[in-house]
Parts: sequence; structure tokens; C-alpha cells
Amino acid sequence: MTDAWLDTRIAARREHAPGLVTLTLEGSLAPFEAGQWANISLDIDGERVRRAYSLASAPGAPPELFVTLVPGGRFSPRLFALGPGDPIQIERQPQGFFTLRWLPPARDLWLVATGTGLAPYISMLRAGELFSRFEQVVVVHGVRTVAELAYREEIASLGARYVAAVTRDADATGVEHGRITALLESGRLEEAAGLALDPARSHLMLCGNPQMIEDLSQLLGARGLTKHRQRKPGHVTAESFWELK
Repeated sequence: MTDAWLDTRIAARREHAPGLVTLTLEGSLAPFEAGQWANISLDIDGERVRRAYSLASAPGAPPELFVTLVPGGRFSPRLFALGPGDPIQIERQPQGFFTLRWLPPARDLWLVATGTGLAPYISMLRAGELFSRFEQVVVVHGVRTVAELAYREEIASLGARYVAAVTRDADATGVEHGRITALLESGRLEEAAGLALDPARSHLMLCGNPQMIEDLSQLLGARGLTKHRQRKPGHVTAESFWELK
């Protein structure tokens, strides 16, 4: 491939739950900002096929991908089937604007994700820059089952407040039950975090299912937490995150 791509291999594979894995690649990428994404490329049926994945790894560390299997998809089943030693290509220079650089000043930062939308936040936590800028950091992760709460122990060890929410596993303890939007409406989200949302001190980053982002943004807007734009600073920065097929 061209110099823009790194020909590498899978160094490690960690399965969190059926259909959910972390893949660590050999080598390193060009300097990048935590929260960015990179294109991944595979040869499929004689054709070079690529998809964009957010990086869970800290800048300078071996690239790490948080992958969901989408049954019937063209790309994710091939990626999901890879194991240590298998070849893969990754773009050397990550891209994207879902980074701390573009956030306005705030006291509290809420990192809200569904599914593998958690990946950019893991990168941010590992990079070690969050607590020099924000007094409080809250990670909210919404999934279906407890088994899908990947990185749970690491998040807690890195010093963030952590709210895990599941929509199934009704008998599970130590987690919230229901969608993130429902938890916000009921007041349970802030209660579980031990921190109130306030336009005077809060900023939220939203990454995951586009419907979650739309619905949550509306609820936050009703409370005076508005979309952030560079020309008109606000309180909510979002990146839609589709499950890649």
C-alpha cells in the first residue's frame, strides 16, 4: 500500500461478550489527538474495503479497536474473525474533530456513549489530559447487557465517575437499568453520578447511536444545555457512531 497506510498484524484479541471484541494492532501511528479515528482496510473478495473506527488507544500506544459484529455485514464479520498474526492495514494518520481541543471551558465533563461509541473516551482517559482540565469527569455507558460493559474496571481505575446503564439483565446489580435518555428524564442519571448537570459548569460529549444523540440533545436543550459550535459556544458536542457493516 502507499505510505499513507501501515501494513501490520493483529497483536492481541480480547473478547468481551458475544459479538464484541477489542483488537490490538502491532506498530504505531503518526501523532494524533485522543478521540480521533482512523480508516481500517481489508482485502475482501479481491477488493480493498475500508471503514473508519475510533481509536481506543492513547496516542503513541499500539492502535486499539473496539469492534461490534454486525451479522450479515460485509466488513465487520471479516474484521471480527481476525486473530493474532492476521494481516490488516490501518491509515497512519488518524483524523477527526471529536477531541478536547475543540471544547469550551467547563468545570465538569460528561462523556456519554452507547456501545462501541465508548472508544474515543477510553483514548482520552488513557491520554491523561482530562483531569488537568476538568474538576470532574463522568463516563456514562449504555449497553444491552452487563457483559457488554467493556473497560469497566479500567474506567474506574483511571479516576472517572462511572455510570453503567443496561437495557436488559433486569436482575443485575451495580448498574442502572434503562436507556440513558430515560435515566436523564427521571433524574436517576445525575443521582447515580453524584453530580448535577448545570449550564454554568457542564459540558457533554455524546458518541454512539444517532437516535440516542438526537433524543438526549433535545432533553438537554430543554434544560438550557445547547449544541456547541465554534462560533457560538455551547454545552453539547456530539459524534454519531454507526455500527459498521
